[in-house]
Amino acid sequence: MRPEPFFSADGIDRADVLRADPDRVAELARSEGARQLVWRDGLPAVGPDGRLEWQPVSAPDLFLGLTEGQPCFCSTVEPHANARAAFDTIGTLVLSEAPLFAAALSLAWWHSRHRFCANCGHESGIERGGWSRSCSSCSAQHFPRVDPVVIMLAEHGGRLLLGRQPQYPPGRYSALAGFLEPGESIEAAVARELNEEAGITVADVTYIASQPWPFPSSLMLGCHARALDDALTIDLTELDDARWFTRAEVKSALAGDADAPFLPPPRFAIARTLLEHWLAA
Repeated sequence: MRPEPFFSADGIDRADVLRADPDRVAELARSEGARQLVWRDGLPAVGPDGRLEWQPVSAPDLFLGLTEGQPCFCSTVEPHANARAAFDTIGTLVLSEAPLFAAALSLAWWHSRHRFCANCGHESGIERGGWSRSCSSCSAQHFPRVDPVVIMLAEHGGRLLLGRQPQYPPGRYSALAGFLEPGESIEAAVARELNEEAGITVADVTYIASQPWPFPSSLMLGCHARALDDALTIDLTELDDARWFTRAEVKSALAGDADAPFLPPPRFAIARTLLEHWLAA
């Protein structure tokens, strides 16, 4: 079975059919069970129990959907400018609440950056419960975008290639990643990114799993590839370092051993899921 990365679980009835009916959305916002997401320091608020915090509906700008029949709303807020500031909060979030967190944060990011029509420059307005914007000047419709990113493990001789980015905490290594370019397939993007960042040539690219990543609104496409050799030429403008790690070293890192050779990605990153999946194979 394919793994289920963090943020990827079920948990929201997105109720798309309701979004097209503004009267029905307004009725839901006034209903007894309706609730509005609390924001704190530019992020959806997470309580001590790891669950999202809610309040009575006062600014139902964005209709997130239904959870256990309860209508969930969110105001339009300015999200925190630094995505990594969210990592401590996400670390305590329970898995079942993660899809709502991701949807709210991604939508808030999109609305904060797309208040004006990309076609004519006129200010646009919210429609469909926050899942689109419409320009009253030129009638253009705008929808939240999702940026695809490949993230991959390259394997050679039973070892995995992991890299360090400059902003990582000391000792952390993770899977290499990069945005897909226009007109490019997932397989081609995996091969290109590994060649650009580490100087290796790969074959047999396979898809493993995907993960929404709300910083601001990416879709991580987890993959595995077979490297044809292990000689590295590291692009130091992208990475501080890259190394091959054995199965025993990866296992030690994920177990949190004090003498592990590297600090693994956090539990909510798909890179961690890919490592766990590889070990279990």
